[in-house]
This record gives sequence, structure tokens and C-alpha cells, in this order.
Amino acid sequence: MGLTKYLRTSWKKPEIKLLRKRMIEWRKGNSIIRVQKPLRIDRARTLGYKAKKGITVVRIRLKRGGHKRPRPNKGRRTKRLHIRKNLRLNYKEIAEQRVAKKFTNMEVLNSYNIGKDGVHYFYEVILVDRAAPEIKSDKQLGQFIRAPRKRSQRALTSTSRKARGLRSSPIKAPKVRPSLRANRRRGN
Repeated sequence: MGLTKYLRTSWKKPEIKLLRKRMIEWRKGNSIIRVQKPLRIDRARTLGYKAKKGITVVRIRLKRGGHKRPRPNKGRRTKRLHIRKNLRLNYKEIAEQRVAKKFTNMEVLNSYNIGKDGVHYFYEVILVDRAAPEIKSDKQLGQFIRAPRKRSQRALTSTSRKARGLRSSPIKAPKVRPSLRANRRRGN
């Protein structure tokens, strides 16, 4: 077994005390922090991370919950008040979009989960600098850079495509393509 396989198996059952200690530190800091190197190197590498100039890893802390729409407390209200869950975006998608807003010169490549507690989710997002010459000359990332900008805002990252139902074939999900809006919002 190689090193990455050992790392992958260790993350299936992580050391709870160590992870808890880390999360206490992460809670004290800012919500979005640039990290020297990824915590889960095996996962980062499978998602396209390379230890070279132009690639950055950012840790983000997200508050759990908050998917419910607020209840109106004054003014005109509907009969049923409509406190239903708004689950258009998943947490990973929200994390990628927030990081992309902060680091405007960089493009979101991918992201992965590094932990959660009772209040927060923690993710690491891999970012790529479009202007870096090392990235432009790279075979895998060069195509990615030539594509249109702001992938996370346009829901083109891997997480967003999964949430939109674009991973399954059109036979299983006939109303997913081209989009819900094109189908006049008539369901998934």
C-alpha cells in the first residue's frame, strides 16, 4: 500500500481528539484563511492539486443550518407562512462561492470536506491563479484556464454539477438538461 492509500483509510476514521483540537483553533480564526498546504493531501491530489506556483489552498468555515426561509414578523403575510427549506445550494457550493468572491483573481478548481462540529462545516478549496505562467504551461490546468471565468458563480464546478443533477444520464433525469429554467421550473 502506498502513502496516499494509508492517508485515505486514516481519514475514514480520523482521530477525534486531534480533529477536535484543530477545530477549536479554526473557530478562533477568520472564516476564510489561506493555508500553506492541504490537510488531506490525498484528497487534494485526486481533485487536481499540485505543489507548484499558482495553486493555493484556502480553508473556509461555514455555519450549519440557515437553509430555512425566515418567517415574516410584520407586514403582509401569506396564509401558511411558508417556512420551507430552500435547498438550491449545498454547503460545499456555498463555500466555493464565498471563497471565489474573496479571491477574485483566482478560479475555483475543486473543494473537499475536512470536518464538522455542532455549529460549523469546514472545507478546503483549491484555487488556481489564471495569470501564473506555470499554470498556463501546465497540460492539465491549461485547458481549465482557457475556459470562461467564474466557474463557481455559474455552477460549473464538480459540486455544483452534482447538485444540479448533471452527473446522471439524461435517461434517468430527463428534465435536468438544458436547465430547470429552460423547462419553466417544472421540477427535477
